[in-house]
Amino acid sequence: MNTQQNYTLEQSSSILRFLKFFIPSLLGLFLFIIPLPFGEMFNMADVSPVNIGVGFISELLKLAIGDYIPTICLVIIVGSAVLSLGAKFINIKNEFFKNILDVPPFWLFFRIVGAVFMVMIYTNVGPEFIISENTGHVILGIMPSLIALFLIAGFLLPLVLDFGLMDFFGTMISKFMRTLFLVPGRASVDTLSSWLGDATLGIMITNTQYKQGFYNKKESCIIAVCFSLVSLPFSTVIADQLGFMDKFVPFYLTVCAASLVCALILPRIYPLCKIKNETYNNIPYEEEEISEEGGLYKQGLNNAMNRAAKAPTLNEIIVNGFKNIVDIYISLIPLVLAWGTISLAVAEFTPIFTWISYPVILILELLKIPNAAEAAPAVLVGFTDMFIPSVMVSGDGFAEVTKFIIGALSISQLVYMTETGAVILKSEIPLKLKDLMVLFLIRTVISLLVITPIAHMLF
Repeated sequence: MNTQQNYTLEQSSSILRFLKFFIPSLLGLFLFIIPLPFGEMFNMADVSPVNIGVGFISELLKLAIGDYIPTICLVIIVGSAVLSLGAKFINIKNEFFKNILDVPPFWLFFRIVGAVFMVMIYTNVGPEFIISENTGHVILGIMPSLIALFLIAGFLLPLVLDFGLMDFFGTMISKFMRTLFLVPGRASVDTLSSWLGDATLGIMITNTQYKQGFYNKKESCIIAVCFSLVSLPFSTVIADQLGFMDKFVPFYLTVCAASLVCALILPRIYPLCKIKNETYNNIPYEEEEISEEGGLYKQGLNNAMNRAAKAPTLNEIIVNGFKNIVDIYISLIPLVLAWGTISLAVAEFTPIFTWISYPVILILELLKIPNAAEAAPAVLVGFTDMFIPSVMVSGDGFAEVTKFIIGALSISQLVYMTETGAVILKSEIPLKLKDLMVLFLIRTVISLLVITPIAHMLF
């Protein structure tokens, strides 16, 4: 009888362990990984036709508070600067707020710059290169997406990170990811969240996993600059801008091909190959447990259930989510506005990108790309913002093949300062501005060599 009772208790315990993994992870799949036609399902023309759950919820939030976003941004960015200045004169006892407010002079300076720019853009009073529709207002237009996405993802990310979903998929494809890309299998979830959802979402996941010891320095850098790609929904915006919606499938497959080649090459060359295999603050590295015994599926399921058993409580999820959101709003939003506005001002109001693009003309001519001289600045200006290149070549004076190449290139370049670049630099991921510039140039060359022959075959 006791034996039967023990067996029943063990069986019940096993079922509960499985459900603790399965239910949150299933929610995580539908929120962060699986795209659905929400626009059609709910007959809503103002949202993306296809999106992941978090993206759809973020779009609903944007629609609800869209008119108030400029005011919300003003409060966040000016508040960040004022509170950070005040932290230099007031002894803050709360460790959390002290860490995010009492920052070094470099970060304080750009919080103040962001506040000054925000006031100018909000009041529409100031130098044209700051308040122009092509500079400050472009960045302000990005803010609704960032504010909504960070708010939703801040609370829901644990469904992907803490209940075994990444452990399950990571175990299943660990050897594949290690062999090809030199990263753990769990990086596949970061990749899917970026490709199907949002690039900044992938970076958020990577940064969190790095700080928890699941990635070392090198792995976090590889994932951030090789897999945090522009999302599928936004890629449709680029394709539509250039008139390629009828060719979207080959267009996006070309982007994927270029990105895949970059992901194979970049981890093995400078600067990524020089980054050390050290963990964040030397915390213990969480090795993926892989065993041939019982098969990868069984091992992955076991790892996932073990992870779910250690998952945070609902109260911890809410508290940690609140802290993450406050940190992102105070630390990141002002930098995106400051750096993004400066980057676009340089692109729009100075000849710098025209000057530095002269060597690019020769490369484009060697690749037999039409309109080489006119298209060359668009190749490099993608470092400031990924949408500008497609705008620059969208006119009737550019050949279709050139539009296709520049459009696909702008997506596969990945590093742009108005969003992903700023997020990476403000995160704990150990990449500096010079690293991002070098990686941008390398990605540009590799992507051009992949995209151009495909474009010539299509046109």
